[in-house]
Parts: sequence; structure tokens; C-alpha cells
Amino acid sequence: MKGTFVLQERNRSSRADWQPDILGEGFEQLTLDLPDGAPATLVRYSPADTPPGGERAGAGDVLYVHGWSDYFFQTELARYWAQAGMRFYALDLHNYGRSLRPGQSPGFTTDLTGYDADIAAALAAMGRPVPPNAGQAADSGTPARPLILLGHSTGGLTLSLWASRHPGAASALVLNSPWLEFQATELGRRIISPLIGREAQRHPLAPLPPVDAGNYARAVFSAFGGEWTYNLLWRPLRGFPGTVAFLNAVFRAQAVVAQGLRLDIPVLVLLSDKSYLQPRWSADAEKADVALDVDVVANRALSLGNCVTVARVPDALHDVFLSAKPVRRRAYAVVDQWARGYLPAAPEAAPELRAGPQSISS
Repeated sequence: MKGTFVLQERNRSSRADWQPDILGEGFEQLTLDLPDGAPATLVRYSPADTPPGGERAGAGDVLYVHGWSDYFFQTELARYWAQAGMRFYALDLHNYGRSLRPGQSPGFTTDLTGYDADIAAALAAMGRPVPPNAGQAADSGTPARPLILLGHSTGGLTLSLWASRHPGAASALVLNSPWLEFQATELGRRIISPLIGREAQRHPLAPLPPVDAGNYARAVFSAFGGEWTYNLLWRPLRGFPGTVAFLNAVFRAQAVVAQGLRLDIPVLVLLSDKSYLQPRWSADAEKADVALDVDVVANRALSLGNCVTVARVPDALHDVFLSAKPVRRRAYAVVDQWARGYLPAAPEAAPELRAGPQSISS
């Protein structure tokens, strides 16, 4: 309890330390000091109507967590939630993006629960109480504002398990192509996992064979005709070199999901309608998930809880919100439709993002 109090006080006192962010007008960042010494970074979006020197009131808080070899740069996503009256925050985890420091191994972790400190520090900086210990329900002192957790890929896996360990802390979970299961199915993971686990104990930094052929970057990065520009040091064209420790952490987390998380909050899982997992380039990569087997993930998503909506977005990429604009419009419309049924303050897409009513498939 004492450590939690110190963490809350340190981050409350640092609110004045918000600095302009690289994303430009309306975006600010705050460095979060973590117990192990590797910092995390919280980014917030404050629209033009935010009072000078303060945060605007919001119907709820959205906390976004990125995936592997990634960081937050999706300004359109922030504006979407802000227009709905939500306060939007994004977390660059330690060893990633804005938080990456010289000498660190990018993305290195031995356990996804190691990000609990990042999330706790972020919530404290957002003015929310640090949740109680895992397995204990949040008390009545939790703010009335709902907390919507929004995670992409490995970030979606991380937040799913965090929500399970902290019941009552979040009001809803939105997952953008979450890495809930191994591409080679559960059987493949169970066969490989013991070997990876032993190697992770002996040589945690041992590199994995490269698997990213660069198809994803070719589909999204502006230099190749895509719509998006980002920092290649923080999001390399072929991803960070993977380590056996990281894969072991993911496998262990996926095994927990496979047992069933029993989340008692509404969950929305956004996925492409198809995968393209070939090493060679094809135009098909511009209209498919090139990282996950979306059918395997769709099936595993049903292990999250009792109120799970699986929405398949035609022609979506691995990050659904980096897809072509017509596809993004469909994705935002799906979020609108889901939110009207499950969120206390339902978002409404900006006019340029609206695509009309959309069906949600499971």
C-alpha cells in the first residue's frame, strides 16, 4: 500500500511536467518514472477547447496500449474518441517508442505482467486511483467516469489479462487485432512452448528467426505509397528483433486466455476478414492481416468473457485503424454501433469518418 501511495503522489505532482508531443497541436506527453528505472511515457490529446493549463472534463477515459514493435502515432484515433467527449490517453510502454532509451533492448520483457507498473503509473497520472491488487475488486471510490481500455495486437493481449487481474477497474475493453493465440493454433503453441520456456531461462535475449518480410510496412508506410508516416527507430520496417523471452511471455499469456478470463465487462474485438501470412509481397497484403490468423483469434476471443462482440471488418489491415480510409470508416461505424449498446457515453464518428450503419458479425 505504501508503494502505491508513493506512486500516486509522484505522478500527481508531475502533472505540471506535461510537454508538447511530437504529434503536434493538442498532443502532450508525460514521462512516467517506474520502480525498475525504465520509464514509460503517457500521451494525451487535449482538443482546442481544453482550458489552458488544465484537462477538460470528459464523459470517460480511454487508455490505448500499442503492440509489438510499435508506439502511439494514430492521431485520427485520438480525435475520434475526443469528439465523443472522452479524454484520450495513449501509453508508450517501457522499452518502446518515446520511452526507449539508449542501451535498452527494444520491446524486451520476460512477463507481460511487467507492464502493470506502466499502467498503474498512467492511471495515476490520469487522475484515477491505482487499482487494488490483482484478484481484488475495485472499491466504491473508483471515479464515476468509465475507463475504456483500447489495445492493439500484443497490447490487446496485455490489457485483456490486466482487466482480468483487476476486476472492476475498467468499464469496457476494445481490442484491435489482439494477439490472443499463436498463428499456428493452440496445438502448435502447446508443442513449442516448453522448448521456448527452457531457452528463455537459459538465454532470454537469444534472437528468434526473423519472420517479418516487411509486407506490413509496405502496406502502410508513406514511402511505399501508404497513408502513414512514423518514426522508423520506434517502428522499424521489419520490426524489432524478437527474443525467446518475449515469445515465452506471449505464450504464457495466451495460455491463460485459453483457460478463459471470465471478464465481466463488454468486449469488442475488431479483426480483418482475412489473413495473408505469406513471406512474399502481394497486393493481397494491402487488404488483410499479415501478422495474425484472424480466424484463430476470432475463435479464441470467445474465451475472454460472457459479453464479447467479434466484428470482422472487410479488407482491414493488422491495425484496423491504419487501413485504407473507406475501411477505417467502416471500422469506426462498427465501434459507434457497439458503443451505443454498451458504453455509458457512446462515441459518434467525425463526419469524415462516418460510413452509415454497419453490420457486426460474430
